Amino acid sequence: MKFLSWNVNGIRACLGKGFIESVLAENPDFICIQETKMQLGQATVELDGYEQFWCSAEKKGYSGTAIFAKYKPLSVTYNGMNIEEHSHEGRMITLEYENFYLINVYVPNSQDGLKRIDYRMRWEDDLRKYLIELDKKKPIILCGDMNVAHNEIDLKNPKTNRGNAGFSDEERGKIGELLSSGFTDTFRYLYPDATGIYSWWSYRARARQNNAGWRIDYFIVSDRIKQNITSANILTEVLGSDHCPVTLELDI
Repeated sequence: MKFLSWNVNGIRACLGKGFIESVLAENPDFICIQETKMQLGQATVELDGYEQFWCSAEKKGYSGTAIFAKYKPLSVTYNGMNIEEHSHEGRMITLEYENFYLINVYVPNSQDGLKRIDYRMRWEDDLRKYLIELDKKKPIILCGDMNVAHNEIDLKNPKTNRGNAGFSDEERGKIGELLSSGFTDTFRYLYPDATGIYSWWSYRARARQNNAGWRIDYFIVSDRIKQNITSANILTEVLGSDHCPVTLELDI
């Protein structure tokens, strides 16, 4: 099966920048998007052959996730951690299938000055607990904008960004905790030493042209299926957002 994940930074804008053509060129079985920035009915996404699942934030034009799936799930859960403070921003969709759970997330940004770091830490702890519980039942495939570069190899300028949102010790520690809980970063599993491959670039200072980027978009799977990974790619040439899509192919 092939999975694609992309923070589109506003699906309505991305639709005008080749979104449909870009995702269909990959022919994935599942398309997971983050930062839709829309409510149902504000845009039509025409992807024949895919069932659509949308989870919007209560605040209009903010956050939001969606999954487009070729296969009908056994169950669908929105904002699945079942915790009230995490239920307002449309940040998670879980699809259950016979052999796995697919979880699409848009992890909260800690914001400038780490103003939201306390909430981010609670989200991280609750997400990890949620994934561990699901993993007891069947393997998980987690994807999305995790809003963190795990190690120095995952961003162009680690020294000048140390302590900033997305590269704070607290955030890096939490993704380390997650991976130590029985989960595998699929890209690093296949490419442990690859450098200069990023999934997000600031709109400032010609960052994308200079490849001054960050790898903050992930596919993470249960350790027990890591040997089933056949491909994990970052589609750096695909435009349309400040992020590019990431893909995973898995025998499952």
